[in-house]
Amino acid sequence: MTDREFLRYVALGDSQTEGLGDGDDTTGLRGFADRFAGHLAAVNPGLQYANLAVRGRLAGQVRAGQLGPALALRPDIATVVAGVNDVLRPRFDAAEVAGHLEEMFAALTAAGAHVATVTFPDLGRIVPLARPLGPRLADLNDRIREAAARHGVTVAETARPEAVADPRMWTTDRLHASALGHERIAAALAHAVGLPGRDDTWTHPLPPQAATPPGSALAAELRWAAAFLGPWLGRRLRGRSSGDGRTAKRPLLLPLDQ
Repeated sequence: MTDREFLRYVALGDSQTEGLGDGDDTTGLRGFADRFAGHLAAVNPGLQYANLAVRGRLAGQVRAGQLGPALALRPDIATVVAGVNDVLRPRFDAAEVAGHLEEMFAALTAAGAHVATVTFPDLGRIVPLARPLGPRLADLNDRIREAAARHGVTVAETARPEAVADPRMWTTDRLHASALGHERIAAALAHAVGLPGRDDTWTHPLPPQAATPPGSALAAELRWAAAFLGPWLGRRLRGRSSGDGRTAKRPLLLPLDQ
């Protein structure tokens, strides 16, 4: 349990930190960072929170575009979650991606912030077509753990629980956490940081659900490829990103209810 007071929380990252999968662009996105801010505010009245994340950003883009503004906000706690967009690219260098993350870890901790991050689940457990990405994710996770250890960064091991492979933890695109998934990530961070009253309940499996009818798994894969994989590949071929033209949803430190 931590006895440190956290009053200035800044979140850096990509679509997961922005909150895709938990709400929408019309009603507003919530996401694990908003939910983690709620955990922090429950034990740190007066918390102010900024979210600098933008969907589609690679780890290097997060470092280049968000680290400076984050340091200017002088956070006493920050989350840095990025790298999955890099894993999905044809050219992937785990050392380069981890290097960007480590630069952010180093700069933020040197400025006095308590930094927290997560490990990433094997996408092949969620999307069978993504099984070839498993070694990339395992390599990146190992490098995240090593970099975190060098800088005293807290790691929430969200890659490990069996519950992470439950389809209910993911949206229909299977790349973004559902509202339930975001809730679990926030609880994992709260537990890892040592907030009072938080435990490992986030690792527990969900209640059983009805078995999938034979043949429906293949049909689901084909629907997913048509609805999500095809458009994603199309954007890559055109050199476009889902984050083009977007800016941080919460660039200033404000009370959680604003």
